[in-house]
Amino acid sequence: MKFEGTDQYIATKDLQVAVNAAITLERPLLVKGEPGTGKTMLAHEVAKALDLPIITWHVKSTSTAQQGLYEYDAVSRLRDSQLGDERVKDLGNYIIPGKMWDAFTADGKLVLLIDEIDKADIEFPNDLLLELDRMEFYVYETKKTIKAERRPIVLITSNNEKELPDAFLRRCFFHYIRFPDEETMKQIVDVHYPGLHEELLKEALNIFFQFREVQGLKKKPSTSELIDWIKLLLAENIPSDYLAKVDLSKELPPMYGALLKNEQDVHAFERLRFMQRRF
Repeated sequence: MKFEGTDQYIATKDLQVAVNAAITLERPLLVKGEPGTGKTMLAHEVAKALDLPIITWHVKSTSTAQQGLYEYDAVSRLRDSQLGDERVKDLGNYIIPGKMWDAFTADGKLVLLIDEIDKADIEFPNDLLLELDRMEFYVYETKKTIKAERRPIVLITSNNEKELPDAFLRRCFFHYIRFPDEETMKQIVDVHYPGLHEELLKEALNIFFQFREVQGLKKKPSTSELIDWIKLLLAENIPSDYLAKVDLSKELPPMYGALLKNEQDVHAFERLRFMQRRF
């Protein structure tokens, strides 16, 4: 069971090694990197490449580890007891399985994605230590243990919004997805727009990487934003020679709203133009 990327996902050698090492070790793969570098997409492409189903747990700021295991619906049981419903005799009727329960009790091997784990409370990763390590958990209401017959391939993504506990990190295989260099970016764009005119790609990438080098940007444009921008360039039939004349010290390129996502970064370019005029 080896991951080598897919037709829709350009995986570097280092990333392929990380995915396969995590599978061999049967440890969660913790993937970090800038937003837009394909961390979430990686899990879906691993599932696709290995022909496995995927279960996705999107973590929110309000998420708790318990929700990933199961929840006990005490309110429904109270209501049913007041109505004299026979279901109240079996607590199992009020247990709502979470994403990890579904992954542990699946018929076969699958991929479990825990997406953006750093969005939740700092104790969230600690609360999953034993469950991810032993691949089992205890249901107190029914006095049963839910154990994975086949360990799922677990991928965990983080945008580095919070530091993760050392005890949690020890249980993971770690990989940082570096931002693609120009050659890798060409391959990524080719996946989305095969046969794109070489000069247009060259000029678009030139502007894109200049954007990323501007000092003081709150949010550097990501791969997904480059893909969106190229789509707009094609839709508006912007020629490559027009892009070649764009001087970021004097003007912003067409449809720059696909690359800049807040007023602070627009102001950063305005300061750049002001400084150029002074000198």
